[in-house]
Amino acid sequence: MIYETTIKRRAEDAFVVGALLLIAAISVFPILHLFALSFSDSGAASAGKVTIFPVQFNLAAYKVVVDDHLFFKTFLNSLKRVGLGVAVQFLITVLMAYPLSRSVNQFGSRNIYMWFVVFTMLFSGGLVPWYMTIRDLHLLDSIWALVLPGAVPVFNVILLMNFFRNLPKELDDAMAIDGAGPWMGLVRMYIPLSLPAIATVTLFSMVGHWNAFFDGLILIHSEEKQPLQTYLNQIVVQMNLNSANMTEDQLNTLMKLSNKTVNSAKIFISMLPLFIIYPFLQRYFIHGITLGSVKE
Repeated sequence: MIYETTIKRRAEDAFVVGALLLIAAISVFPILHLFALSFSDSGAASAGKVTIFPVQFNLAAYKVVVDDHLFFKTFLNSLKRVGLGVAVQFLITVLMAYPLSRSVNQFGSRNIYMWFVVFTMLFSGGLVPWYMTIRDLHLLDSIWALVLPGAVPVFNVILLMNFFRNLPKELDDAMAIDGAGPWMGLVRMYIPLSLPAIATVTLFSMVGHWNAFFDGLILIHSEEKQPLQTYLNQIVVQMNLNSANMTEDQLNTLMKLSNKTVNSAKIFISMLPLFIIYPFLQRYFIHGITLGSVKE
């Protein structure tokens, strides 16, 4: 009987390990394929001969992306945008989610504010009023044009609000007994206990700011002030438009390129900062800090 149970358990463990390895392979394959495409010859990429290893290795795609001083300036612009954008969104998200997580008895106007929040999530004023508002506020061609219009991420607010609401209500009683006010309770109790949710919304905010390119295309007129994604998005367009005025060396480089290789290169470069940051946030996704915090 014990032997049969051991065999069954080992079979179950083997199945789980095999399933996890399969999921990991499915997740990693697109990244390796993208990496291989960015270093492959345009003909091999267009013919679909590239899998996870480069074919006819060359650096032409990366030379087009990096061989320009604007690349480094726009890269720094994106870092600045992410830093400011994440900080602003974090502050506003926490300050909105905390009072909205209170009951109507604690915050009488909660439902009114909640309707405003949900309304902005369902309906938009449109692209033209959005642009005119930013223009009238004299934010065009500045880093704040990329940060302030998206300063209130409604989805993140609702996500963090629900996390706050699920924390044990006894924590409020404990804070009241200790004489802690709302600000002290938020800083000393709710934020430390909500690190998994905060890490999640922070990652969402970082990814959103880092990958955004459309607002930079419309709101930023100077190339040196554009974010990296806007700059990279224009590389293929500019390369095709300027092909008539290229030198022989530039034409030879163009022959080694295709939309697949250049797009793969720019996507892979865009993913690198997230690859670096994600491991530091991952541990907050896999354990709940509030387990066992209250004993009844």
